[in-house]
Amino acid sequence: MSIKAIAAEIERTLRKVGEPRRGIGQKADREKHIPDPPGPGLGLEYLGARVPEVRQATKAALRAHPVTGRQELVALAERLWDAGIYDMRLAAIDALRIHLKLLTADDLRAIERFVREAQTWALLDTLSISVLAPMVERYPELVATLDRWAEDEDFWVRRQAMLALLPALRRGGGDFERFARYADSMLEEREFFIRKVIGWVLREVSKKRPELVAEWLGPRAGRGSGVTFREAVKYLAPDDRERLTAAFREGRPA
Repeated sequence: MSIKAIAAEIERTLRKVGEPRRGIGQKADREKHIPDPPGPGLGLEYLGARVPEVRQATKAALRAHPVTGRQELVALAERLWDAGIYDMRLAAIDALRIHLKLLTADDLRAIERFVREAQTWALLDTLSISVLAPMVERYPELVATLDRWAEDEDFWVRRQAMLALLPALRRGGGDFERFARYADSMLEEREFFIRKVIGWVLREVSKKRPELVAEWLGPRAGRGSGVTFREAVKYLAPDDRERLTAAFREGRPA
């Protein structure tokens, strides 16, 4: 079956299970932070399918019509992405996740377009954690792309540089030094989603390495936002949390 036909089959299924009323709510939630004027590829249709329904539809189509080559996989993801439908963009990410082993470092060029066009956490969180992070772990040379993203003018792209490091850090490994460098350069930004992701990553790191997070936060306690700080100290030892909170409230290093 052709790529076009597989994409059409997934769309038919999603239109069948989607609920337009739910789609209205999804659009309002997902597009809160769409720039004005909107970036490329936005103005999406929302079919109102649930995430499990998208995953089931994608998995069923790929089981019935196996994709065996990386070029075919990327072409399918691009076809799904370019349909102008939010639910199909979720399916594009899920197709990449299902056949992650087919992807090579060169495929990050195609995926970077998705990063730049997504413009919403609801697509970017899944793309980063399910696709980008495993690719960066498998191909360490891709951190050069993350370094470039961390200095990008688009805050969503800067955010993804940090989020792509999260799964390895969450497991107790990963490149905390690189994350810390990115976070330090963005710590005083006013964009909510930058502030939130710094706190999110620090919170997850602190579950296994609380001392590392406390040590990093100490000299920066007076610089970060409340959003960042509240997330970051959530799992620290009570003494560290109290010490850092006092410094944060006074706007000084701990």
